[in-house]
Amino acid sequence: MKSKRLTASLAILFIAFLFISAKNETITVKGKVIDDSGQPLAGCAVVEEIRKGNVAVNGVSTDDKGNYTLQTEKGKTLVFSLIGYKQQKIQVKDTVLNVILLEEEQALDEVTVVAFGVQDRESVMASMPRRIQIYPVQPDSEEYSPIDENGFKFAVESPLSTFSIDVDAASYSNVRRYINRGELPPADAVRTEELVNYFSYSYAQPTGDDPVKIAVETGKCPWNAKHRLVRIGLKAKEISNDNLPASNLVFLIDVSGSMYGAMRLGLVKSSLKLLTNNLRENDRVAIVVYAGSAGEVLPSTSGNDKQKIRDALDKLEAGGSTAGGAGIRLAYDIAAKNFIKDGNNRIILCTDGDFNVGISSKEDLESLIEKERKSGIFLTILGYGMGNYKDAKMQTLAEKGNGNHAYIDNLQEANKVLVSEFGGTIHAVAKDVKLQIEFNPEHVQAYRLIGYESRLLNDKDFNDDTKDAGEIGAGHNVTAFYEIVPTGIKFSGAGSIDPLKYQKNKTNDEKTALTGSKELLTVKLRYKKPDGDTSKKIELAVIDDKSDNVSTDFRFASAVAMFGQLLTNSDFKGDADFDKVIDLAKSALENDEQGYRREFVRIAETAKGLSK
Repeated sequence: MKSKRLTASLAILFIAFLFISAKNETITVKGKVIDDSGQPLAGCAVVEEIRKGNVAVNGVSTDDKGNYTLQTEKGKTLVFSLIGYKQQKIQVKDTVLNVILLEEEQALDEVTVVAFGVQDRESVMASMPRRIQIYPVQPDSEEYSPIDENGFKFAVESPLSTFSIDVDAASYSNVRRYINRGELPPADAVRTEELVNYFSYSYAQPTGDDPVKIAVETGKCPWNAKHRLVRIGLKAKEISNDNLPASNLVFLIDVSGSMYGAMRLGLVKSSLKLLTNNLRENDRVAIVVYAGSAGEVLPSTSGNDKQKIRDALDKLEAGGSTAGGAGIRLAYDIAAKNFIKDGNNRIILCTDGDFNVGISSKEDLESLIEKERKSGIFLTILGYGMGNYKDAKMQTLAEKGNGNHAYIDNLQEANKVLVSEFGGTIHAVAKDVKLQIEFNPEHVQAYRLIGYESRLLNDKDFNDDTKDAGEIGAGHNVTAFYEIVPTGIKFSGAGSIDPLKYQKNKTNDEKTALTGSKELLTVKLRYKKPDGDTSKKIELAVIDDKSDNVSTDFRFASAVAMFGQLLTNSDFKGDADFDKVIDLAKSALENDEQGYRREFVRIAETAKGLSK
C-alpha cells in the first residue's frame, strides 16, 4: 500500500515538474506595437510584469518601426506602456506577440515614468534596484526665459536694426507638444521666429563664393492692412551628405534620474541610432554620459562600426543627479583630443536641461560655453522630456556657444532633424552670421522686428568681429519678418517723448536730412567661415513696389508669424485671429511633400478650439 502511495506521489511530483519546466521555458518573443490606425509606435516599453519582492527589470523598447525582441519565459505577463496610450498586459503563450495600443490621456502628476513601464510611484520606488535613483517628474516645473516683445521704432530716430540669426526650431516642436496634449503653451515658450524657421522655403541657392544668399519680399501685412510686411530670407549652400567633410562627433548624453523613461532616454537612444545610420567610414563617434559625475563609455569609434555604437547606446541606464557642467567639459576635452583639421568637430548634447550638480546656473553655463566655443568645436543641443523641461538653460547653451537647438518630442522629429536635415544640423557653412537692416525714413515711418528678442545686438556689434552670433548649416534657410508703418499713415504705436531742451527733435518732416532715395531699406549681412576669424559683408537694397503679389511661401510664413503672435497675445497682433491663420495657411500648401504645412493647419485648428 505504501509502495502504491509512494509511486503515486512521485508521479504527481514528476507531472508538476514537467508543468513548471514548461511554464519556465525560456523563449524569444518578437512582435510589433502599433496604434489603432496601424502606425508603428516607437519607444514603447515592453517589460515583464514586476511582482512583489522582485527587483530585476527585464524589458526593451520598440524601435523606430515599432518592432521589439525580448528573451522571456512562457507564462510571464508582459506590460506594454507608452505615454499617451492605455497600458496593456498580455500573457506570453507564443513566440510572436503583436499589440495595438489605444490612446489615453495620462496626467504627469499621477504617474512616474520609468525606462521600462508606467506605474504608481510607490510600487516603482519599492521595486526598482537600489543602485538606481528615480526622480519623479513634477508637473509645471518647466523653465522658460521671459520674452520682452519687440515694439515699434521710428525710422528717423533708430534707422538701424541689428540681430544675430537663429536657425533653431525647438520652440515649434515644443509648442506642438503642448497643443497635442490639449494645452496652449505658456507665452514665454513661444519664440515666433523659431515657429517660422521650422519650415522650409524656396529661396534661391547661393551661386558665388558666398555660402549664403539674401532674398527679400514685400507685401501687405495680414493682421493690419494699412501696414507693409517685409520678409527677409537667407539660404545656405546645400552640400550632399556624401560630400560633407569628415565628422568628429561626441554624443554627450544626460543619464540622470530626470531622463528615466521611454520618451526620455529611450527616445535619445532611438534618435542617435537614426543619426548613426548616416555615418560614413571616415566619421568618428565617442559617447560621454553624465549623471552624478561624467565618464566616457565609448572611445572615438569609426562610423563604419555602427553595431558597436548601437550596442554602447543600448547599455545606457538612467539614475542619479545631474552634473551637466562636468559632462560638457569632458565632451570638449574628448572632441579636442580627436579633432579633425578641416573637418566637422561637434558635440551633440541630449538632455532635458535639468542640471543640478556643479556648474548649473545659466550664468555659469554661459561662462563655460563662451570659453569652450573658441576651440573650433560646434555644439548641437537636442532637448527631451516633458513636465520638467528646462528650455531657458538650453537656449543659453545654444545662443552662447556656436550651436543650434532642437526639441525632440517624438521619433519623427528626430528623423527630421538628424536624417532629413542632417547636413544643416551637423555641418556649419558659416558662423557668427549677423543681419543689419537700415530703414529709409523717406518711406518707413516705423518698424518692428517680429521675434528674435533674445538675439538682438547693438548696432556697433555688426562690424565687431569679436561679437558672437549664430551659425547656419548646409542647406538651412532663415526667415525674419519686419512689420512696417509707411510714411503718411497716422501712427502713435512707438510711443512719444517730451520735446528735447538742448537739441532739436528730428521728425519725418525734416526732408533736408533725407536723400530722396526710392529704396525702402538695405539688408546687410556679415558672416565668417567656420574656421575663420575675419568676417565678410554682403548687402542688398530693396524697393517696395507697394503691390501684394506675394509668393505662397510668403503667405504661409506670415500665417505662422500671425499664429505665434496669437499664442503670445501680442500687443501688436492687430485684427489677427485663428480663422485668418488657418485660411492663409491653407492657401499656401504647395511644396509640402513631408506634410509639415498640413500638420500646422491641424495644430492651428486645435489651438483655436483650446483658445475658447
